[in-house]
Amino acid sequence: MEAESASSAGGASPEVLALAKVVSRLRAEVADLEAGAAAAAVLERASGVLMAREGTSAEEARELLRDRAARHDRTLAEECWITLGSAGRTPAFSPASPPPPAPVDAAPFEADRYAVRPADNAQHVLLARLADGLAAASTASEVAQLLLLVLGDAEQVDAVMIYALGGSGSLELTGHAGFDPSLTEQWSHVPPLAGVAAREALTEARAVWLENARLDADRYLLIGGPWPSRAWIPLPGERPTLAVGFFRTVAGPFSHGTRSLLRRAVRLCEGRLRDSGRPGAPASTDEDGSVVAVQGIFDALSGPAVLLTPMRSADGRVEDFRIDAAAPESVDVAGRRGRDLVGRRILETYPTVAGSDLWEGYLDALTTGKVYEGLPFTYEETALGVPYESVYSVRASPLGGRLVVCWIRHDTSEREARRLDDLQRLGNLGWASWNLTTDTITWSDQVYTIFARDPRLGPMPLEELPAQLVPDDLARLGAAVQRLLGDGTAIDEPFRIATAHGVRHLRIVAEAHTDSAGTPVEVHGFFQDLTAQRGAEIALRESERANLLQRGMLKAERALAARLQETLLPIPEQSLDLADLRVDVAYLPADTGVNVGGDWYSAIELPYGGALFVVGDVAGHGLTAVGTMAQLRFTAKGMAITGSKLPVVLNRLNALLLHTATESYSGTATMIMARYRPEDHQLTWVRAGHLPPLLIRDGAARYLAQPEGCLLGASFEAPYGQASLTLVPGDHLVLYTDGLVEVPHEDIDEGLTRLADTAARLVREGNARTLARTLAAGRPRHRDDICVLDIHLPRPESPADEERTNPEPFPL
Repeated sequence: MEAESASSAGGASPEVLALAKVVSRLRAEVADLEAGAAAAAVLERASGVLMAREGTSAEEARELLRDRAARHDRTLAEECWITLGSAGRTPAFSPASPPPPAPVDAAPFEADRYAVRPADNAQHVLLARLADGLAAASTASEVAQLLLLVLGDAEQVDAVMIYALGGSGSLELTGHAGFDPSLTEQWSHVPPLAGVAAREALTEARAVWLENARLDADRYLLIGGPWPSRAWIPLPGERPTLAVGFFRTVAGPFSHGTRSLLRRAVRLCEGRLRDSGRPGAPASTDEDGSVVAVQGIFDALSGPAVLLTPMRSADGRVEDFRIDAAAPESVDVAGRRGRDLVGRRILETYPTVAGSDLWEGYLDALTTGKVYEGLPFTYEETALGVPYESVYSVRASPLGGRLVVCWIRHDTSEREARRLDDLQRLGNLGWASWNLTTDTITWSDQVYTIFARDPRLGPMPLEELPAQLVPDDLARLGAAVQRLLGDGTAIDEPFRIATAHGVRHLRIVAEAHTDSAGTPVEVHGFFQDLTAQRGAEIALRESERANLLQRGMLKAERALAARLQETLLPIPEQSLDLADLRVDVAYLPADTGVNVGGDWYSAIELPYGGALFVVGDVAGHGLTAVGTMAQLRFTAKGMAITGSKLPVVLNRLNALLLHTATESYSGTATMIMARYRPEDHQLTWVRAGHLPPLLIRDGAARYLAQPEGCLLGASFEAPYGQASLTLVPGDHLVLYTDGLVEVPHEDIDEGLTRLADTAARLVREGNARTLARTLAAGRPRHRDDICVLDIHLPRPESPADEERTNPEPFPL
């Protein structure tokens, strides 16, 4: 693609572009063939190791490798490299069996391994010897030999390896010292496999410290040999391509002083390793070692300071200053800190200094050799795009043609301190810091509250933290602490502690400030108590789980109630003919909610002639309402068939509901019941708290006067009256439930008036054949069930009332 783009930009012909594509494809095929050949070679070498070790044939060795790879969920290439890596040593456990469980590593909570001790004279002597020797080193292997010679006895380093990162992610061994030739041949080329510590150090741009052989063997492919501790340190930079490995026969973690020394040694070798192909290249621009010495002093300082080297023009005029050393607390307006400032120019780091009194003070100190101490001045900085002012005092001291500059910031006010205290209290968080140079820990007052610790005891040492932790969080927090204090990687980790007030859910957010060699020298961060938040989250999850369970139960209940309702209350698809009447039936369930209602009807022919009509509405929804509906419906039908008087039927139904009431459910219902005699068209009816029937006669609608009767299940002493009506041909008598007329926030009389007007209009316009279904369909949005019966006495000359059979619904 790059060749194609370049050619296109240069106006190449189509033939050249086509040729470039062919070349690109052939290169890819060659790369695939090389990778395949390399994989085959690794397989053959690993098979040879197993043949010699196990006494098997070549085919059996390959099958054994495949079985082990499948058993441990590895690729075949990874299993081959593990086998080659274990060649020449007796493994602690068989590669064919899983390793024994490893104990929890308590080393991350040992404060001594992180505390920074001031560099002694011996370390300066070692670094000076290394700097002198680099002048004569011309290859990576000579650099490795020099590192082993200088650091071997002093730091118990027994072998050194230097790997370079290839373009495909593979590793190439460019230098080594202290290794057996056969071992270096095995590990001269490492394909891009997972679990290679040197590759992880390069891809993540951080040092990898392997200090526990048993734990490390579970995660990494270890190079064979008697080295219980080893370290891989990449060259400085955002995308390093070279990593130096130090191997020790001594077990245990690297001390903080050793870590710092190894980092400084790698940094000192950076120029020689990058230019190892060019003999005679200068090993360091610090010819007299003064910058290294000043940087060592700066690393022990608690305040900001930088070493400035003047950058002069051809005529000797100072054009700028370069930062050659910086204390860990030095920071510029872009947030760069410590070693990130080294190599930058002062006008790039602090641009508004140009032409100021401070700049003139620098020049005067450099020229006269006198210390410059400026008066406090206001400096404007920009943070996140917002400018703000700070007040500084600066001191510049000449040092061998350079300047040592330090400063103090004055604008921390009592008001800001109060705001910080309020922020910590309201956010239930507190700040903490640990100076690794002085080994002092500082807590804000809120941290003592979070840990339920007496302030008189002082901050909690790192060694005491495991005793406070919930055991399940020990390993995870220990790994985070090791990343923070060992490699300087910022962390944001939740954990739990046990206090006298119960388990608390905490969070730690922290970052490490490093010196110019990348060694953490100070840690800043905060602890936050998330117990209340976690409690609310747990309660919310439990509530959601309960809601889901309740919703499932309601859906199941609705489905069961709906099936029961369909069984008990079949809705006919067309009108019924009972005695000499035509009956149109409509039933619509509510279009909102999750429960079925208790609306019901009966329209049956009686054994001795005539017909019985019942419309009822049971209070409530769900299975209880459907059960009460079934109880009332069948009881009413049974009593009416036996010839019981209608008021007596209502009395018995009222008593039934009252006697079957329980503490959890007390059912009530409204009902209207009518009995029709065909010989004289006499309709006798009763009601129990139900809405009145609607009579449409000669195109006019009116509600019938209601007899006495309150709802069922309300009182033992409820009286029920009876009324009669003689139907004439052409009459329509509408029985209905309240879902047909009720509208939220509207008086019931408005709904009754609307029903009467609509029904009369439908009959006058010739839409009476399906009057019940048309009225029900006119309520497209209803929150309650709708049940409608239209009882019609046809005219003799037109018994079928030849109206339209599919009328459009009329909105009520």
